[in-house]
Amino acid sequence: MKEYDSLVIGGGPAGVTAALYLLRSGMTVAFTEMLSPGGQLLMTEEIENYPGFPKGIKGYELADLLAAHLEGYHYDKYTDAVKTIEHSPKGNKVLIGDEWVLAKTIIICSGAKYKKLGLPNEERLTGRGISYCALCDGNFFRGQTVAVVGGGNSALEESLYLAKLVKKLHLIHRRDDFRATKCVQDKVCIIPDINIIRSSVVTEIHGENSLTGVTIKNMKTGEERLLELDGLFIFVGYEPVKEFYPVGLKTDSSGFIITDTEMATNLPGIYAAGDCRSKNCRQVATAVGDGATAANSVFHYLETN
Repeated sequence: MKEYDSLVIGGGPAGVTAALYLLRSGMTVAFTEMLSPGGQLLMTEEIENYPGFPKGIKGYELADLLAAHLEGYHYDKYTDAVKTIEHSPKGNKVLIGDEWVLAKTIIICSGAKYKKLGLPNEERLTGRGISYCALCDGNFFRGQTVAVVGGGNSALEESLYLAKLVKKLHLIHRRDDFRATKCVQDKVCIIPDINIIRSSVVTEIHGENSLTGVTIKNMKTGEERLLELDGLFIFVGYEPVKEFYPVGLKTDSSGFIITDTEMATNLPGIYAAGDCRSKNCRQVATAVGDGATAANSVFHYLETN
């Protein structure tokens, strides 16, 4: 059974940064990522607020640059899912795919996934008109009518991308005011092909073999109406990827991992960084900072234990 000083779970900005800092400290490192490194960067069209790129950068371009920074370092990469973590004060036993490994420390950077509306037909019509990634699926709806559900940065940024492709876009938000940053709101509000529907929620999803439309309800008047659609893109928040969390790991009410300012969890030797951590701001810049801090904490932990 292989043993490592540290196991980094997840290949987004937090995970890549943590691995880089650990490797530069001379530690033995295992790194898990089922797909290409980058995490949600690979589903982001344009990043305009990451320092050092004043003209913005494509998500996949930044992901490639992050991965390239690990080239030349020796580490073991696993492309299977982490299934189980058995924690003990002496270390951790981790099942990756069908292989068990030992890790003195672990940095969990497993990120978050898009929440679903939880309505009937949603699962059945996913991939048949319903999507959670505009960059992945937007081209399938070129010249058609779609709706985006949500009011945060993701919803509005994805609406800006989709508006370049589709004939008409309805932006449905359950509140009067958006939660997205003002600069993004300003861009959305001046695009004539984006119809903003405020104080409304989707109550039903329609379609047999493919999506045909949704019923939306006005939260103030109670009025319901049918909205005919070819596509529905859902961006109503995130939930952590948490299926493998070790027994006893403290999380908040939504399942995000609780840490201190040094990224330490309540379990000795286990740290968390990036979007899986309980915090208010989930951005590339904060994920990178989390990853660096967690790696530094691992270094000091191994020096003193």
